[in-house]
Amino acid sequence: MQIDIITLFPDIFFGPLAESIVGRAVKNGLVKINTVNLRDYAHDERGTVDDKPYGGGPGMLLKAEPLFEVVEALKTDNSLVILTSPQGQSFNQQTANELKDYEHLIFVCGHYEGVDERVRAALIDRELSIGDYILTSGNLAAMVMTDAVVRLLPGVLGSDASSEDESFSHGLLEYPQYTRPPEYRGMKVPEILLSGDHGKIAGWRREQAEERTRIRRPDLWNKQ
Repeated sequence: MQIDIITLFPDIFFGPLAESIVGRAVKNGLVKINTVNLRDYAHDERGTVDDKPYGGGPGMLLKAEPLFEVVEALKTDNSLVILTSPQGQSFNQQTANELKDYEHLIFVCGHYEGVDERVRAALIDRELSIGDYILTSGNLAAMVMTDAVVRLLPGVLGSDASSEDESFSHGLLEYPQYTRPPEYRGMKVPEILLSGDHGKIAGWRREQAEERTRIRRPDLWNKQ
């Protein structure tokens, strides 16, 4: 997979996307992540990419010209162009699973008061939000989505089964898990997990996942 991220601040991506699972995926050639500075497509020496909105109002909007030019320079027949925006569809695990099947993702990181509406109309395939709150820009949203998608790519987690049994993968939160020692400060690992009976363990895990979802996320439970 190729992921291009169009942003005003390309340097902030190097830390989060160069470490841990995503960093290893890049190093192992499972994904290519490229940041593109929108100011490189500005039409003046100052690197101006924003302007005041017609009709008045607070803030500035990202201009159409640089965004059209950068997206058209990057886009291929296999590209999906995504705008990070609080107005977008809620990003979730199902969305991540859908995006992982594309060869090329282009993230347009929103900034200021947003983008010229012509960008939405002519360039954007999907508009996605990571929550009902406002961030300084769409950079963090692009990082979150990139991380969620990359870890689902074949070979990234070592065992593909690791991503199949997590919270939200089956509409439920993940069951509680334990590791050694079997007892710590009076707190014991449930006996069933030490029994070696994989059928009973699977049943216990399902019950725990259902109970945890019912209590913590009734919105998810009501969809079951």
